[in-house]
Amino acid sequence: MGTEDKFNNKAEELAGKAKEGLGKVTDDESLEAEGRADQSESHVKQAGEKVKDAAGKVKDAFKD
Repeated sequence: MGTEDKFNNKAEELAGKAKEGLGKVTDDESLEAEGRADQSESHVKQAGEKVKDAAGKVKDAFKD
């Protein structure tokens, strides 16, 4: 997983948390839900990148 990808995914997660929090404060359920959705999307991306990392490690283990 590239450092840039990790950074972008984490930034997306944090933006989603901020959006969710703003939705709670302003009593905007739509904004709150959008923030939760952004966080979920970020978590899925992070999980996919972790799978790629693990696959790369397995591949590297068989090179030796």
